[in-house]
Amino acid sequence: MSTPYILVLYYSRNGSTSEMARQVARGIELGGMEARLRTVPAVSADCEATAPEIPESGALYATLDDLKNCSGLALGSPTRFGNMAAPLKYFLDGTSNLWLTGALVGKPAGVFTSTASLHGGQETTLMSMLLPLLHHGMLIMGLPYSESALLETTGGGTPYGPSHHAGADGKRALDRHETDLCRALGQRLAKTAVQLDAPRS
Repeated sequence: MSTPYILVLYYSRNGSTSEMARQVARGIELGGMEARLRTVPAVSADCEATAPEIPESGALYATLDDLKNCSGLALGSPTRFGNMAAPLKYFLDGTSNLWLTGALVGKPAGVFTSTASLHGGQETTLMSMLLPLLHHGMLIMGLPYSESALLETTGGGTPYGPSHHAGADGKRALDRHETDLCRALGQRLAKTAVQLDAPRS
């Protein structure tokens, strides 16, 4: 039997969302569980491009089994016009069999995003990612205001999940509050998953 893990599933173009994913993974490890980082390939029309089965760098591409067998999920995407990016949506659109079998019902899940502008649709993007997770029956984990960084942040950060303001050139690094909130989500997911997996006496 494999070690229980939280799947950190994300799409990233310029590196900000992948850095958030690494910080969420760090929080998961601090919370006492293994983190499994996975990404999804870009999508394009049939006449454009195909990608190798294994990425040249970074995390491996996610499989449906990665999702099916996880103990929890952290889902991350850059903002695309206030919505999740198409590659992540494309992957989620292919999870019908998991929905039919209830494979994700009762598992904890949370979301995170990065945007070029401070008010560039962070919250609507997070909400767009929550919708399919609710349809799958997952238990949604946000960020409570007991996380002081949520009140102190001058960059990203929402009660719906961590966010990051990457700047117009996409190069602004995660600040201390954004990093803290990513790790806080990871810890919440891990601790909740551990409690749910614990044998009941």
